[in-house]
Amino acid sequence: MSTDFTATRALFDLPEGVVYLDGNSLGPLPRAVPERVGRAMREEWGGMLISAWNRAGWMEMPRRVGDRIARLIGAEQGSVVMGDTLSIKVYQAIAAALDMNPERRVILSDSGNFPTDLYMAEGLCRTLGAGYALKVVAPEEVAGAIDDSVAVLMLTEVDYRTGRRHDMAALTAQAHAAGVLTVWDLAHSAGAVPLDLAGAGADFAVGCTYKYLNSGPGGPAFIYVAPRHADRAVPALSGWHGHAAPFAFDLSYRPAAGIERMRVGTPPILQLAALDAALDVWDGVEIADIRAASLSLADRFIEGVLAACPDLRLVTPRDPALRGSQVSFAHPEGYAIVQALIARGVVGDFRAPDILRFGITPLYIGAAEIDRAVAIMAEVMEKGLWDRPEYKVRAAVT
Repeated sequence: MSTDFTATRALFDLPEGVVYLDGNSLGPLPRAVPERVGRAMREEWGGMLISAWNRAGWMEMPRRVGDRIARLIGAEQGSVVMGDTLSIKVYQAIAAALDMNPERRVILSDSGNFPTDLYMAEGLCRTLGAGYALKVVAPEEVAGAIDDSVAVLMLTEVDYRTGRRHDMAALTAQAHAAGVLTVWDLAHSAGAVPLDLAGAGADFAVGCTYKYLNSGPGGPAFIYVAPRHADRAVPALSGWHGHAAPFAFDLSYRPAAGIERMRVGTPPILQLAALDAALDVWDGVEIADIRAASLSLADRFIEGVLAACPDLRLVTPRDPALRGSQVSFAHPEGYAIVQALIARGVVGDFRAPDILRFGITPLYIGAAEIDRAVAIMAEVMEKGLWDRPEYKVRAAVT
C-alpha cells in the first residue's frame, strides 16, 4: 500500500476544516462503524434477539477480535482476548503476575506510567497486604531498579505525557534475568508503533482500543498472556465468562483453558462491533509504514513549531528510537494555548501540569495538516491569542 495513506484518510469521518491531532486520546470515527453497529442492533439484537449469542457469533467475539488485535501487536494467535476496561485488565495482569512470583512482593513502575495503572497496583497491594508494595521510580531509573526484590515490572511502553518510549525488549530481557515478570501497557503503542510481544518475550500486556485503534469512547480493552503462561495464570477476577463451562452454572469457579480465562463478565457487543469495523481500516496496512510516516510527520511538526514558537519547550525525545507517535511541548499556559488552538480548528489536548500534547496519526493526517497546524500555532503564540479569560476556564476533561 502507498505510504501516503490517501485511501485510509477517506475511511474516516472527520469534521471539515479540523486538523485532528488528538487521536492518541480518542480516535476519530471510521465511516464503516455506524453501519456495522446499526446492523448489530437491527439484524442481530433486533432480529435474532437472544439467539444472536449463537447465530451472530457474539460469544466468540472477544477472542475473534482479539486475534485481529494480535496481528497489530506482534502477539501469537489465540493469546489476546477483549473485554472490560483497561483498568480491569491492568488489575488482572498484575494480580496474575504476582501470583506466579509468590516469593516476592514488589511491583516496580515509573512516574511516567498512566496514573490508573499505579492506582490499580496500589489498590491490589492494599488488598493483598502482607508486605506487598508499589515502587515508583523515574523513567530513566527503571533499569537500575530491577533487582531480586521485584516480582513484577509494570510499565506503559510510551509515556502518555511526553511520548518517551521504553525499550521493551531490553527491559524485558533484564527483568527475566532477575526473575521478574513483565506487564506492558500498550495504550499509547498499539496502532502507533511496531510491536513484537512474542519476540520480546513479554509475559503480559494490556491496552485500550479507543486511541490509535479508533473503537470509540469506552471501547473495550484487551489483555495478552504469553502462551507459556496461559494455563498457569490465575484470574483474580474470576467472572463467569472466564469459567471453563459458563453455562454449566457451577457454584465453584474453574478457569477456562488459555486466554479465555481472562474474560470476566458479559462482553460489550455493540462496542466490539464498532471495534471490529474500525479494525477494517488496518486491512492491508503495514505498521512499519505507519511508523515511518509518523516519524517523518513528527519531525516536520517539531521543526516547524520550534522554529516558529520559541516559547514552547519540546519534551518529546528528538531521537526517533526513543519516542512513540506523539509530540509534546511544555508551557506554563499550556491549557489556554490548547483551547486557543482548538477554537481555530487544531485539536490537541492538555496534560497537567503544563503539557500540550499532539498525536501524529498517518492514517488520516498528512503533511498539509501538519503545516496548517504549525501555521496556526505560530499565530496563536506570536499574537498571544491564548491570553483570553475564556481559554483559561478548565473544563472537566482537559
